[in-house]
Amino acid sequence: MKLISKSLEKDASGSITLLPEELEDMWHVYNLISKDDLIKATTIRRLQSESSTGSTSSQRVRLNLTVTIESVDFDPNVGLLRINGKVAQENQYVKMGSYHTIDLELNRNFTLFKPEWDTIALERVQDACDITKQADVAAIVCQEGLANICFLTQHMTIVRQRIESPIPRKRKGSVTNHDKGLTRFYEQIYQGILRHLHFDIVKAIIIASPGFVKDQLYTYIFDQAVKTDNKLLMENRSKFVLIHCSSGHKHALTEVMQDPAVQAKLADTKAAREVQALDKFYEMMNNDPDRAFYGFDHVIKANDRGAIGTLMVTDELFRSADIATRKKYVSLVEQVRAQNGTVFVFSSMHPSGEQLNQLTGVAAILTFPLPDIEDIELDE
Repeated sequence: MKLISKSLEKDASGSITLLPEELEDMWHVYNLISKDDLIKATTIRRLQSESSTGSTSSQRVRLNLTVTIESVDFDPNVGLLRINGKVAQENQYVKMGSYHTIDLELNRNFTLFKPEWDTIALERVQDACDITKQADVAAIVCQEGLANICFLTQHMTIVRQRIESPIPRKRKGSVTNHDKGLTRFYEQIYQGILRHLHFDIVKAIIIASPGFVKDQLYTYIFDQAVKTDNKLLMENRSKFVLIHCSSGHKHALTEVMQDPAVQAKLADTKAAREVQALDKFYEMMNNDPDRAFYGFDHVIKANDRGAIGTLMVTDELFRSADIATRKKYVSLVEQVRAQNGTVFVFSSMHPSGEQLNQLTGVAAILTFPLPDIEDIELDE
């Protein structure tokens, strides 16, 4: 994402013009947009005109429109962001107050006007425009007959291709059909890797599976690379990491990211740090439960006593349509930072964010135990 211009007033209101360049940028925009913000963007509108004879004709016109946002739809797989709302500035083609839907496009500027740009929104803009923070990881999560080729960016887990291939069972005295089925399956994954992976961007390629599927796939990939003289694959052999997981489904990425070998490879990525923080929280809940709390009521009480060392919160809470809800979480983040606490804003598009959402979306690891928090609640 490119920052084109920024114009903010002292009361934090103002506008920022951005240029989304890739699919993940649309995820950032989705998190930036709130109900009742204004957006100005290039869009296409079908206009109908009536001639003097009474016949009607329609034409599609590309124009710049400013719309007051009422609802937003986002499809993460294709990166389509659809914004619906009322036209806020009249022009020669469209009346004030009429409804229009804007499909935000890649490589086209748009300007977002907000009554208040809070710290979370400004950080989101900064993160999206910082090229150094886009460390990408590819993962092939598979089992016999099923594979998911995924991309783990800082903020999203995208399933780029799902491969399903029937593999015949081993028969008594003959395994030919079974072996042929496996070879066909591995070839589909191999072609998927060649089609989807950009080795100059990808920092690590994880192959995860139950049993020996990962080892057989790894051998097949590099046997094919030698046969076809694929120098690019051979040069990037060191980026491949083999990990055990329980299944070939996307949710198995949670256990993959907890593996020490993966964490060592991705030591400086945001996703790995979030997984470590969540693991520490679960560990604390088992070993020292008075230093691990979740749910807004408990966390805010711990914050009032200056006890929060690490705060974990999902970005879904900052997308709340209720302004008061959004503001209370922004305020909590600012207070924890003011007391030198560490804050992790988890992406709800990552398995770790999905886990945190099951714990109400907010959790904290305390610097000292507070056994009486639940007693205070009972007294109240």
